[in-house]
Amino acid sequence: MSVTSDSKFNRNFLNLYFSNLQDPRRTNKGNLRHSMSDILLLTFSAVLCGCQEWDRILMFGEHEMEWLKKHGSFSNGLPSKDTMRRFFMALDPSSFQNCFRNWIDSLRNPSTLEVIALDGKTVRGAKNVSSPQSITPHIVSAMATDQGLCLGQVKVIDKSNEISAITELLELLFIEKSIVTIDAMGCQKAIVEQIRSKNANYIIAAKANQGTLHLAIKDTLQLERPTEIIEQDDCGHGRVEKRVCKIYTNLSHLENAEQWKDLRSFIVVEKEVYHKSSQKTTNETRFYISNLSKDAKTINNAIRKHWSIEIQLHWVLDVIFNEDSARKRIRNSAENFNIILKTALTLVNKETTLKKSKNNKRFKALVNKEYREKVLGF
Repeated sequence: MSVTSDSKFNRNFLNLYFSNLQDPRRTNKGNLRHSMSDILLLTFSAVLCGCQEWDRILMFGEHEMEWLKKHGSFSNGLPSKDTMRRFFMALDPSSFQNCFRNWIDSLRNPSTLEVIALDGKTVRGAKNVSSPQSITPHIVSAMATDQGLCLGQVKVIDKSNEISAITELLELLFIEKSIVTIDAMGCQKAIVEQIRSKNANYIIAAKANQGTLHLAIKDTLQLERPTEIIEQDDCGHGRVEKRVCKIYTNLSHLENAEQWKDLRSFIVVEKEVYHKSSQKTTNETRFYISNLSKDAKTINNAIRKHWSIEIQLHWVLDVIFNEDSARKRIRNSAENFNIILKTALTLVNKETTLKKSKNNKRFKALVNKEYREKVLGF
């Protein structure tokens, strides 16, 4: 069952971009008391307002029934907790993600050199420690770092399958003319080929998982001169950071370099951080490969932007949205709720008139119906 055109639920992103979602329940017979549009409206609204467990979602619904009826039907009242749980267990996450991605694409304003970061996150709360057969899902996401938009995600059963998820996710995304950044797990010839086949650029971390490549970069660092160097200093959060980014375009120390599609540079980033509280200094050196070979400033900034996916997405999901504390473990629940949380996060980020934290925006949406409607787009 799709969201019907005659529903009152017809003035925001849910109807515009989630209307083709198929109801996983048997809709041609039986006692179907609660429409899919009502379940989605209740869930998205409650999660936006900080209510993420089924009990709290229903408590939100009880308190806001008059408001919910303004925008939905709810002719049979609220669905039960079991109805909600079964619905999201059965809902096809691929179709749900397609709806989410279509909505995100409508918000996106691609730039010539947009940085798209790919990284994985394990949903730890979905693991049932009492059941040895329980699987902790690992979700690989893509984020447009400048716009703060999660562009899509793919679930795998564990981190070891991240390579296949990266390939699948890249196939889904529009990445032309962007810079795709991936950690060392994605340092694979096939992934590099895929990125270039879609007319995108790549900056990918290189570690010992690619032994020959890793050794060639080390040899280059010792024996060759960089073609470009840039230094950047940064202070804040109780630390002083100095970064040196070096670009090497002499690839003669790597045999069969042509197997890495359009490889033009090795990148070395040396980072020195002074921690004011401990008065200690730490040093770190990271290696990267890229088809880009000019403008060390742009390359260094793209590498720094990669970590936005950790701070603006994964950290926020854990700390602000408490994803790792959630106990949605069965069938498709964890993956579908990950999409719900990312939708709520996007809605909060999109609303810029209230200059407050994400938590304060969510609290205002809870206590102020007009603001809630503004965030949801009613």
